[in-house]
Order: sequence, then C-alpha cells, then structure tokens
Amino acid sequence: MRVLLLLLSTWIFLLAQDHSDQTFVDVNAFIPNIDYEIRYYGNNNFIGQPIQGYKAPLCLLTPEATTALQKVQQALTKEHLSLKVFDCYRPQRAVNHFIKWANDLNDTKMKSQYYPHVKKEELFEKGYIAAKSGHSRGSTVDLTIKGLDMGTPFDLFDTRSHTYNQQITPQQLQNRIKLKSVMERYGFKNYPKEWWHYTLEDEPYQEHYFDLVITK
Repeated sequence: MRVLLLLLSTWIFLLAQDHSDQTFVDVNAFIPNIDYEIRYYGNNNFIGQPIQGYKAPLCLLTPEATTALQKVQQALTKEHLSLKVFDCYRPQRAVNHFIKWANDLNDTKMKSQYYPHVKKEELFEKGYIAAKSGHSRGSTVDLTIKGLDMGTPFDLFDTRSHTYNQQITPQQLQNRIKLKSVMERYGFKNYPKEWWHYTLEDEPYQEHYFDLVITK
C-alpha cells in the first residue's frame, strides 16, 4: 500500500481547457537529485514578481520528457555533475502575463539585470517574448549544468545568450556545448537563441498549449 501511495503521489492529474484529462509528472519525485530553482514562482525573474499560474515551485513535464531528462541526469552523475532546472511546464496564463508585462513600456525595473542592451519595445520583434511557448506543451525545460559557467545568466535577453555566441570565452562555449551534447543524446533539441532552452523532439503534445495552474 505504501508503494502504491508513493507512485500515486508522483503523478499530478491536470484538466486542460478544451481538452481531455492529461497527466504530467512531478519531475522531482522521479529525479530528486536535480537542483530545482523554479524562477517564475518567486521574484528573481525578468518581471520581478511571481508569475501567474505558479502556485508551487514544481517542475512538471510529460512522462516522456521526464524519462529522457532522467537519462541526462544519470549520464551527468557519472561525471559527478548535475542538472539545475529553472522552468518546466508553463501555463498559458503565465505566457499571457509575460505579454501584458512586455506591452507595459513603463515597467523597466528589471532591465539592467535581464535586458540591458535591448529596448523593451523590441522584445517581441527579437523573439524574446511570444504569444505561445513550447513550455505550455509540457515537454520543454530550461536548465543548466550546476556549477558550470555558461557565459550569461538564465533568461538574459541578449545575443550573448545565443548558444553559439562568439563573445563568450572558449570555456563558456565548451560548457554550453557539453550541455547541448548530453541533452541531444537523449532526444532533446536546443532553441539556438537560448542556451538553456530544450524541447523533447518527440514531444507528445505538439499542437496543444495547456493552461493549468501549477499547484501541489
């Protein structure tokens, strides 16, 4: 009975808008040795406040993405390394929060930290903010290898965040390539404008964008 309850507790059943019941995995229950810092649950993000839809600091992904991520972590553990996760499933209402913020050109309190070289009115044009996010499909994750210098912080809106940007040091570029290599080995593909952004190539929900509050 205890084993059954443990298994049940690792699954969070969510009902998507205009969609049937779907299952997302609480990744921490399957891969507890990953370091989790869910940025949009708190104030340390480009808006500077908790984002709508994040009622708990959880990393939720589809079972397929979770299984692949577990293999990545296992490979890194053999090298005495570990993943650090910043964001996983993202509700559409959180994306809407981003859009509302981006359209408020007077709110620039986090500019110096997150977009120092980009005008806020250019965030849509340059692809840093969009009306839809792959995160809302449940198989995209933002992460790094803990302890490795990737050349920029997570979520820096800047060309230096492009995976193969040449303004960073050779070691920083090598660290990004190391992350990219291990993620690709287990089925993820990188978004080239963000070294931290990876999507499972064979993601189960390629067209549906979920809008479900992340809660315990």
